[in-house]
Amino acid sequence: MDEIDVLEDEDQSVEIKEQKEIKDMERSISIDRRNVSLLKDVKFIRILWCDNANIIRGKAVYLNFPENLKYYVGISEAQQAIPVMYDGVILESGLSAVGEVYLMADMSSFTSIPYSPGHGRAMGDMIKNGKTWSNCPRGFLKKMIKEAAKMNISIKGAFENEFYLLKKRDEEISPVDNTPFASTYSMDLNKEVIGDIVDSLVDQNMEVQQYYPESGPGQQEITIGYAGAIRACDNQIAFRETVRAVASKHGLIASFLPKIFQNNPGNGCHLHLSLWNENKNILGDPENKYMISKGSSQFIAGILHHLPALMAITTPIPNSYRRIIPNSWSGAFQCWGIDNREAAIRIISEPDGIVKNFELKTLDASSNPYLAFGAVIAAGIDGIKNEMELEDPIQENPENLKKEDSIDYKIRRLPSKLDEAINELEKNKVILDAMGYELSKAYIAVKKTELEVLGNLKPNEEVELLLEKY
Repeated sequence: MDEIDVLEDEDQSVEIKEQKEIKDMERSISIDRRNVSLLKDVKFIRILWCDNANIIRGKAVYLNFPENLKYYVGISEAQQAIPVMYDGVILESGLSAVGEVYLMADMSSFTSIPYSPGHGRAMGDMIKNGKTWSNCPRGFLKKMIKEAAKMNISIKGAFENEFYLLKKRDEEISPVDNTPFASTYSMDLNKEVIGDIVDSLVDQNMEVQQYYPESGPGQQEITIGYAGAIRACDNQIAFRETVRAVASKHGLIASFLPKIFQNNPGNGCHLHLSLWNENKNILGDPENKYMISKGSSQFIAGILHHLPALMAITTPIPNSYRRIIPNSWSGAFQCWGIDNREAAIRIISEPDGIVKNFELKTLDASSNPYLAFGAVIAAGIDGIKNEMELEDPIQENPENLKKEDSIDYKIRRLPSKLDEAINELEKNKVILDAMGYELSKAYIAVKKTELEVLGNLKPNEEVELLLEKY
């Protein structure tokens, strides 16, 4: 058998495997009489997707409970070529109104929606020609999970969201209170809306861990438990949906926009990560330097190395860079530290001394969680493959280091504008190859178009346009 025949056989084998995966997916989303109880009192299932502008979208399927009903809807390929400002297709994306993609509900992510009785929600996977579409953000993350699995590594995480609760009166936006960090008075003032948000999160099987008022007036933070990468991103979508919807029921606006008030703290969405082998957390190692295992230190080194390019994905709008400034605990420098909130990556110490997770601070809720998490994994894997060495931790404010000390520690200021981050991404072969040509092309086209429009807006104009988008 010659080489061409071998390649054809391999292609056929891959196609057969992909077709089987799709059929397995269809079986997994079929509803029969044994599990119809899952959909009790549900009239509509919203099948959600998150586009390259990180706008959460969905189509709803009306349920009439026929046996073996499969849940999917058709969407245009152009949906992944739409910027945040308007529903128009960016031609440079390579996508157009020609071409249909099927959004197939992943029923393992299904939950009824407590704040919208009669509706349920499932995350969608984008399928084209019987296989995962190359432009599917969720598919990209699944691909990166498989790459990590080849190294016997799985990654768990959780997004730590900050958001503002706002009042709108006569077109003027103002915070619900004017209290300081961790104010118990703010807890009392916002008890009802926070209580309803938390109840709704718990009803959707999310583990609520902490709540406290943040530093900004009316700013809040609710943390939820970690999960596998896909579930963590699904939770992030559901979290944003829940907070905004419940706040609206209370006559309030909840906004995750990175920088709303120029003289008050911004909204971060820090990503907490841990590395696992089977059921064991392998991030920490008491016998190793800085209590971090060798593979984990290489993973973290990979993220730091690629962070300037990653920021085009983790902090993807001009407004993001109004938040990432020195002395704001936002991770403005390309360094790491132990309990150092000015470093881009913070290793979190535990009472028992065992390192269990670390935090990436240069991330906000204007980023698509599937793309952000997937790109971070790609960077970390590259760190392991190339045995990157983690530099010594910075245990002081990087802003206060003398220039010569910064050089010795190999510290540099991270991109301060979106165009700088996009330039870094366009020349980063590792991240681009991980995303694939089609996804990276469409994504960068969307970001460049957003930059052209948003980059010319004044801060107040930018906030007015984006406040209720994120």
